[in-house]
Amino acid sequence: MVDNAVTFIHAADLHLDSLFKGLRHVPANIFKEIQESTFTALNHLIDAAIENQVDFILLAGDLYDHESQSLKAQIRLRRAFERLEEQNIAVFLSHGNHDFMKGDSFDVEYPDNVHIFPGETVTCIPFYKNGEKAAAIYGFSYENRAVYENKAVEYEPVEEDFPFHIAMLHGSVATNTEHDSYAPFQIKDLLKKQMDYWALGHIHKRQQLHTNPPIIYPGNTQGRHRKETGEKGCYLIKLDRHEINQIFLPLQAIRYEEVVLDIRSCLTPSQAEKRIMSQLPRYSVPSLLYLKIRAKENDGFKPDEALMGELIELINESLAEGFPWQYIYHCQLNLEEESTLTEDAFLKSILEEADESFIQEGLKEIYHHRTARKFLTALTDEQEQAIKEDAYQLLNVLLREERAE
Repeated sequence: MVDNAVTFIHAADLHLDSLFKGLRHVPANIFKEIQESTFTALNHLIDAAIENQVDFILLAGDLYDHESQSLKAQIRLRRAFERLEEQNIAVFLSHGNHDFMKGDSFDVEYPDNVHIFPGETVTCIPFYKNGEKAAAIYGFSYENRAVYENKAVEYEPVEEDFPFHIAMLHGSVATNTEHDSYAPFQIKDLLKKQMDYWALGHIHKRQQLHTNPPIIYPGNTQGRHRKETGEKGCYLIKLDRHEINQIFLPLQAIRYEEVVLDIRSCLTPSQAEKRIMSQLPRYSVPSLLYLKIRAKENDGFKPDEALMGELIELINESLAEGFPWQYIYHCQLNLEEESTLTEDAFLKSILEEADESFIQEGLKEIYHHRTARKFLTALTDEQEQAIKEDAYQLLNVLLREERAE
């Protein structure tokens, strides 16, 4: 008689072989680790699956970073799956908007323990444990770059007597304006389907949309730019007849963090260097830091971009010697006398609103336009973030000029 419980790992958005644009200026040895970080996170994922003796892994889309899948990424993933096969661990995967099935890829065969949802129609793949029915797993793969239909309506539990029904869906809540609205759904759509677990993908921020049944975005397994801060990883899930146990497992090789520091009381560059070093957070893995430094001019210390750049270079020399290493890849200097605009509550709210919705809506309108999207290549996350930052800075400058007149 089969044990009426299943244990699995839910992960998504591995984005293997990401390009990490904008970090070419970092030292070569650190940049090499950055380039390898998505693969290191993959190795951590496989280690976690084996260590916890899971029955299977769910990979809910965007295993690769772009439609032209590198041979390196495909071979590394195949090898990872082979490690799981040796431990009798199954894999259920779906393709998302970044690694859609009609994109460019090499003909790399996965081992027999890997089960791929074959197209955009929701299908069911059964999982058997010790020869008996253990779980029915549902999902679909993106055939093309985008899916705009509500796929949630297609999920229907099969009539066979499976103890558990688990759904995989790479998409976003219909009301989410911060991301491209692919396979949009409403939470109530999912709750109608009587699934025991919803394994979501596409949103890189870890979040739980519902508790019973769990509707979960695990986030991506490795942060890739300054907006993807904190721990990144997967969920370890155990389903049995009486309860659901879930644990988040960090997998990231390198941690991105945004740090706000205050050196306004410093009277010399030496004091500023010590203050910055003392305020930096410490983590158990290497970290890339984006600093926002509040500073103030005084008679003995007049901070500017050049001086702060020199200080950061010296600080990085010290940080590189630590274990695990840290590296400040960007420093934003905010001088007190130049902050009158952003301290104005009304104008500050305009900038915050623009950062959160206005710029995103503009991008969405262009790239989802029925005619324009035929001629546009989908933006990578890095390109989209760069456009948003440029637009935000331009708006800030324009508001400053308007205020000065």
